[in-house]
Formats: sequence, structure tokens, C-alpha cells
Amino acid sequence: MFELLKNTNFDFIGFRKKAFVISAILIIVGVYAFVMVLLGRANLSVDFTGGTALQVRFAEQMDIGELRKVLTDGGIGDAQIQEVTGTKEFFIKTKLADSEAQTIQDKVTSILATKLADKRFEVLGTNMVGPGVGRDLKRYAIIAVCLALVGIIIYIWYRFTFISGIAATIATFHDVMVVLGIFYLLGKELDLLIITALLTVTGYSLNDTVVVFDRIRENMGTMKSRDDFGQVINRSINEVLSRTIITGISTILALGSIMLIGGTVLFDFAFALLIGLVVGTYSSIFVASPLVLMWRKTLK
Repeated sequence: MFELLKNTNFDFIGFRKKAFVISAILIIVGVYAFVMVLLGRANLSVDFTGGTALQVRFAEQMDIGELRKVLTDGGIGDAQIQEVTGTKEFFIKTKLADSEAQTIQDKVTSILATKLADKRFEVLGTNMVGPGVGRDLKRYAIIAVCLALVGIIIYIWYRFTFISGIAATIATFHDVMVVLGIFYLLGKELDLLIITALLTVTGYSLNDTVVVFDRIRENMGTMKSRDDFGQVINRSINEVLSRTIITGISTILALGSIMLIGGTVLFDFAFALLIGLVVGTYSSIFVASPLVLMWRKTLK
């Protein structure tokens, strides 16, 4: 197998205390962001806050960037626009709400007719997304992430040990909170696509952690005493380091392509995955494995 780095001997465990401090700060920011989401004070999308969704079809090909600029200039700067691939149709979501969906439809129609006088279009449908629906979606999103964390505990417990399962879950929780915290600090909008990205991050982080744990289990046979466990962890991480870097670079190239040519809609999704990739790799090395070492010493 191709190896990017050979015979490395980095002392990852020796850096664990500093890593714990860094992780604690990042988790605090993430928890604060989570509380703001629960209170509705974060930049939440129409999916969670409620609003109006419209489906518009143009007679000719329409540039999504131009459409977004037109709506922004017309006073609907919060509009989320999704292009239906292979068609000339767009889904437009806005936090603007009214007792009658027709009122919002008339406003959007007026803006498009004024700003795009040379373009023919028709509104295919308009739907109201009530605040109650948004609250339900927010609750289901939180439940989905929590179920993923519980599933991780059970899976790692089955594959390795209960302590390993708890360590892997804390590392995954750390990754989700970091991505959430960074998005909150940057003022990025949180929508269902970002929730999908968070769930994807949990899977990537878990995979990385399992690879490290598996190598640790293989190398535990060479331990002469329990005091050697820290050295075993260091050697195991160094042995899979090349694989981790190659996998990370391959994923970064794919995500970079999505960010460059995927358009505005997919940019934040790919950006969340990119953050999750970096943080997930960090946590499998500097959070999950050191936590197992710490608990083994405590139970010794």
C-alpha cells in the first residue's frame, strides 16, 4: 500500500493536555451556539423559523446568481434559492410570512416582473411553512443527532469496549459542536442541508476513530505492562497516520470541487463537511484515544 509518511514517531499522547484545553474551548463555543439555536437566536433557515416557499418556472434559462441579486435588491435578501437540475424551475424560500401566502407571492411576482421585465415566468405554487412546522423540524434534527451518538456508543461497545464507546461518542459530540460553533460565529445559515452535513461528519469521525482503535487493539498484544498503553497508542496512531492523511487529502479535493463549482446552495454544505473532516481527524487522534488512556489509568 502507498504510504505518504513512513516510520513516523510523533508524540501525540504528550500533546493531550494542550489538546484537551483547545477542545474544551471549542466545545464551550459549540454549546453556546446550540443554546442560541434552541432559543431561536441563531441564523436559522425557513425550515426552522417558518416562512414562505415558492416554485417559479422561467421560459428561458435563468442564472441563479442574477435571480438572487434581483430578489435582494427588491427587499428579500434572506431568500434561499434552489435550482431544479435539468429544468428552468427554482424553489424560493423566504422568512417573510403573512396570513395569506398570496400576499408573499404577489410581492415576489412584482419584484421579478419589475426587475426582469424581459423574462417570462410563472409561479407554479406557493406554500406557507408555519412556525410549528419549524419547531418540529428543529426537534427532529436534534433527535437525529442524539440517536446517532447513542448508536455510536452501542457500535463501539460491541466492537471494542464500553469505555471506547464513550470516548468515541465524546469525540463525535466534540466534532458536531465545533462545526456548529464555527457556523454560528461566522453567521452562516443553519438549514436541513447543514443538519445532513453534521450527521455525515459523525460518520466520518467515527470511521477515523475506529481505524485508530482497531490498530490499538492489534498492538496491545505487544504490551509488557499496563504502563506501556500510552506508547501503544502513540505507535498505533503513527502507523495509521499516512492512511489518515491520504484519505483526508482525497476528501478535501472532492469537497473543494463542490465548493468551487457546486454553487451557493452546496457551498455551505461542503464547507461544513470540510470543517468536520479536519476536526474529525483531530478528535480521533487528540480526543478519543487520550480519553481511553486517561480512563484506563483512572481504573487501574
